[in-house]
Amino acid sequence: MPKDRAYIIAINHVSLFEAPFVAAFWPTSFEIAGAADVWDRPGQGLLARLYGGIPIHRGQYDRNMLEITLSVLHSGRPLLLAPEGGRSHKLGMRRAKPGIAYLMDKAQVPVVPVGIVGSTDDFLARALRAERPDIEMTIGRPLHLPPVSGRGKARRETRQKNADMVMAQIAALLPLEYRGVYADHVTESA
Repeated sequence: MPKDRAYIIAINHVSLFEAPFVAAFWPTSFEIAGAADVWDRPGQGLLARLYGGIPIHRGQYDRNMLEITLSVLHSGRPLLLAPEGGRSHKLGMRRAKPGIAYLMDKAQVPVVPVGIVGSTDDFLARALRAERPDIEMTIGRPLHLPPVSGRGKARRETRQKNADMVMAQIAALLPLEYRGVYADHVTESA
């Protein structure tokens, strides 16, 4: 992991358990950005507020969130994001949103890909039944993306391509059934 500098931690996102799991075991503290609707849920909202998470209004241009996340990265702090833009509720990854590539480009920071296995939606129910479900985290090497250039559609396409590169790196850390739309991208870029 990069030392004494900002970076983005990018995770696959099956359920609500990944971010707290990574936060509990990561060797340094970091900021977490997550869906704004979590703040409205009784238990999850309390945890998000206590942790000081950054709410993201999905599907909207959220200038405030962009300013906050960029200021976190410019201050030298790591930031955790789920590039899929929400939980998949199933093992296979969905296509990334280009926001991660935007942040990496604007802040000029690397991304640390993280693959998480075992954090399914029924994780808590299984744990409460004393099943002791396995959950594991595999951390990849920091990734620097190519610079984004061009305008309009060309810029958007480059950002999407960079976001897909991040997801391919995460997919390389996961078993095949978790890779989803990135199953075929692993050999190309991992």
